[in-house]
Amino acid sequence: MPRAPKLASFPAIRGALKFYEICSVITGVGLLLLVAEMILKYTPLHLELFIGGSGGALWFAPVIVGADCQWWSLFAPMTNTCEMTSVGDGFNVSLFILVAHGWFYVVYLFSCFRIWSLMRWPFPRFLLLALGGVIPLLSFFMEARVAREVRTYLAEREGAELHSGAEHSTLTHAIPTENLR
Repeated sequence: MPRAPKLASFPAIRGALKFYEICSVITGVGLLLLVAEMILKYTPLHLELFIGGSGGALWFAPVIVGADCQWWSLFAPMTNTCEMTSVGDGFNVSLFILVAHGWFYVVYLFSCFRIWSLMRWPFPRFLLLALGGVIPLLSFFMEARVAREVRTYLAEREGAELHSGAEHSTLTHAIPTENLR
Protein backbone atom coordinates (compact mmCIF):
# COMPACT_ATOMS: atom_id res chain seq x y z
CA MET A 1 0.00 0.00 0.00
CA PRO A 2 1.55 3.31 -1.04
CA ARG A 3 2.18 5.88 1.60
CA ALA A 4 -0.02 8.95 1.59
CA PRO A 5 1.35 12.49 1.70
CA LYS A 6 1.48 14.07 5.14
CA LEU A 7 -1.08 16.75 5.95
CA ALA A 8 1.75 19.09 6.93
CA SER A 9 3.10 18.90 3.38
CA PHE A 10 -0.14 20.11 1.73
CA PRO A 11 1.02 23.76 1.44
CA ALA A 12 4.27 22.55 -0.15
CA ILE A 13 2.28 20.33 -2.51
CA ARG A 14 0.17 23.28 -3.62
CA GLY A 15 3.31 25.32 -4.30
CA ALA A 16 4.95 22.43 -6.14
CA LEU A 17 1.80 21.96 -8.21
CA LYS A 18 1.77 25.62 -9.25
CA PHE A 19 5.47 25.40 -10.17
CA TYR A 20 4.81 22.20 -12.15
CA GLU A 21 1.90 23.79 -14.02
CA ILE A 22 4.01 26.77 -15.07
CA CYS A 23 6.99 24.60 -16.05
CA SER A 24 4.87 22.17 -18.06
CA VAL A 25 3.31 24.96 -20.13
CA ILE A 26 6.68 26.61 -20.81
CA THR A 27 8.25 23.25 -21.66
CA GLY A 28 5.34 22.30 -23.92
CA VAL A 29 5.50 25.58 -25.84
CA GLY A 30 9.28 25.26 -26.12
CA LEU A 31 8.94 21.72 -27.44
CA LEU A 32 6.41 22.79 -30.07
CA LEU A 33 8.76 25.58 -31.17
CA LEU A 34 11.60 23.06 -31.29
CA VAL A 35 9.56 20.69 -33.47
CA ALA A 36 8.73 23.57 -35.83
CA GLU A 37 12.42 24.52 -35.96
CA MET A 38 13.43 20.94 -36.72
CA ILE A 39 10.85 20.69 -39.49
CA LEU A 40 12.23 23.85 -41.07
CA LYS A 41 15.83 22.71 -40.78
CA TYR A 42 15.71 18.98 -41.51
CA THR A 43 13.08 18.81 -44.24
CA PRO A 44 13.92 19.83 -47.81
CA LEU A 45 13.30 23.46 -46.80
CA HIS A 46 16.64 23.62 -44.90
CA LEU A 47 15.97 26.97 -43.20
CA GLU A 48 16.96 28.57 -39.90
CA LEU A 49 15.41 31.65 -38.29
CA PHE A 50 17.57 34.68 -37.54
CA ILE A 51 17.05 38.09 -35.94
CA GLY A 52 19.16 40.97 -37.23
CA GLY A 53 22.15 40.66 -39.48
CA SER A 54 22.14 41.11 -43.23
CA GLY A 55 18.59 39.77 -43.73
CA GLY A 56 16.78 42.38 -41.65
CA ALA A 57 14.79 42.18 -38.44
CA LEU A 58 13.45 38.61 -38.72
CA TRP A 59 14.45 36.34 -41.59
CA PHE A 60 15.09 32.79 -42.67
CA ALA A 61 18.57 31.79 -43.82
CA PRO A 62 19.28 28.69 -45.86
CA VAL A 63 21.27 25.83 -44.44
CA ILE A 64 23.90 24.40 -46.79
CA VAL A 65 23.59 20.61 -46.81
CA GLY A 66 26.46 18.31 -47.78
CA ALA A 67 26.19 16.09 -50.85
CA ASP A 68 26.18 12.84 -48.87
CA CYS A 69 23.10 13.70 -46.82
CA GLN A 70 20.05 11.50 -47.09
CA TRP A 71 16.75 12.02 -45.31
CA TRP A 72 17.08 8.71 -43.48
CA SER A 73 20.59 9.48 -42.20
CA LEU A 74 19.11 11.24 -39.14
CA PHE A 75 17.40 8.04 -38.03
CA ALA A 76 19.85 5.29 -38.98
CA PRO A 77 22.59 4.69 -36.41
CA MET A 78 26.18 5.39 -37.43
CA THR A 79 25.16 6.82 -40.81
CA ASN A 80 24.76 10.48 -39.88
CA THR A 81 27.61 11.86 -41.96
CA CYS A 82 25.47 14.82 -42.89
CA GLU A 83 27.22 18.17 -42.76
CA MET A 84 24.92 21.17 -42.43
CA THR A 85 26.29 24.69 -42.43
CA SER A 86 24.24 27.73 -41.52
CA VAL A 87 24.94 30.77 -43.70
CA GLY A 88 22.91 33.24 -41.69
CA ASP A 89 24.37 36.04 -39.62
CA GLY A 90 22.80 37.74 -36.65
CA PHE A 91 21.14 36.04 -33.71
CA ASN A 92 20.25 32.41 -34.50
CA VAL A 93 16.74 31.95 -33.08
CA SER A 94 16.68 28.29 -34.10
CA LEU A 95 19.74 27.53 -32.00
CA PHE A 96 18.35 29.59 -29.10
CA ILE A 97 15.12 27.55 -29.11
CA LEU A 98 17.14 24.34 -29.02
CA VAL A 99 19.33 25.44 -26.11
CA ALA A 100 16.52 27.13 -24.14
CA HIS A 101 14.29 24.06 -24.34
CA GLY A 102 17.17 21.82 -23.27
CA TRP A 103 17.99 23.88 -20.20
CA PHE A 104 14.37 24.47 -19.25
CA TYR A 105 13.73 20.75 -19.54
CA VAL A 106 16.08 20.37 -16.56
CA VAL A 107 13.89 22.82 -14.59
CA TYR A 108 10.82 20.90 -15.74
CA LEU A 109 12.36 17.63 -14.49
CA PHE A 110 12.94 19.27 -11.11
CA SER A 111 9.28 20.34 -10.96
CA CYS A 112 8.22 16.79 -11.87
CA PHE A 113 10.48 15.35 -9.19
CA ARG A 114 9.14 17.76 -6.57
CA ILE A 115 5.45 17.03 -7.16
CA TRP A 116 6.18 13.30 -7.54
CA SER A 117 8.11 13.07 -4.28
CA LEU A 118 5.65 15.17 -2.28
CA MET A 119 2.68 13.15 -3.54
CA ARG A 120 4.61 9.89 -2.91
CA TRP A 121 3.68 8.41 -6.26
CA PRO A 122 5.36 5.26 -7.65
CA PHE A 123 8.45 5.71 -9.85
CA PRO A 124 6.75 4.90 -13.19
CA ARG A 125 4.57 7.96 -12.60
CA PHE A 126 7.72 10.11 -12.49
CA LEU A 127 8.85 8.64 -15.80
CA LEU A 128 5.49 9.49 -17.35
CA LEU A 129 5.75 13.06 -16.06
CA ALA A 130 9.29 13.34 -17.46
CA LEU A 131 8.12 12.20 -20.89
CA GLY A 132 5.90 15.29 -21.02
CA GLY A 133 8.96 17.36 -21.90
CA VAL A 134 10.03 15.23 -24.86
CA ILE A 135 6.74 14.11 -26.46
CA PRO A 136 4.98 17.02 -28.16
CA LEU A 137 1.66 18.02 -26.56
CA LEU A 138 1.98 15.47 -23.73
CA SER A 139 2.99 18.10 -21.18
CA PHE A 140 -0.30 19.96 -21.73
CA PHE A 141 -2.37 16.81 -21.17
CA MET A 142 -0.28 15.72 -18.19
CA GLU A 143 -0.49 19.19 -16.63
CA ALA A 144 -4.29 19.18 -16.79
CA ARG A 145 -4.55 15.62 -15.48
CA VAL A 146 -2.03 16.04 -12.67
CA ALA A 147 -3.52 19.36 -11.53
CA ARG A 148 -7.04 17.90 -11.44
CA GLU A 149 -5.88 14.75 -9.65
CA VAL A 150 -3.78 16.55 -7.04
CA ARG A 151 -6.43 19.18 -6.29
CA THR A 152 -9.10 16.49 -5.94
CA TYR A 153 -6.88 14.42 -3.66
CA LEU A 154 -6.05 17.40 -1.43
CA ALA A 155 -9.69 18.48 -1.18
CA GLU A 156 -10.90 14.95 -0.36
CA ARG A 157 -8.18 14.37 2.19
CA GLU A 158 -8.74 17.72 3.90
CA GLY A 159 -12.48 17.06 3.91
CA ALA A 160 -11.92 13.67 5.51
CA GLU A 161 -9.65 15.20 8.14
CA LEU A 162 -12.18 17.91 8.94
CA HIS A 163 -14.94 15.31 9.14
CA SER A 164 -12.97 13.01 11.44
CA GLY A 165 -11.90 16.01 13.56
CA ALA A 166 -15.53 17.10 13.92
CA GLU A 167 -16.58 13.58 14.96
CA HIS A 168 -13.75 13.45 17.48
CA SER A 169 -14.72 16.78 19.02
CA THR A 170 -18.41 15.75 19.12
CA LEU A 171 -17.55 12.50 20.89
CA THR A 172 -15.40 14.21 23.52
CA HIS A 173 -18.08 16.79 24.24
CA ALA A 174 -20.86 14.17 24.46
CA ILE A 175 -19.25 12.21 27.30
CA PRO A 176 -20.30 13.57 30.71
CA THR A 177 -17.34 14.35 32.93
CA GLU A 178 -18.86 12.77 36.04
CA ASN A 179 -18.76 9.33 34.35
CA LEU A 180 -15.00 9.57 33.77
CA ARG A 181 -14.09 9.05 37.46
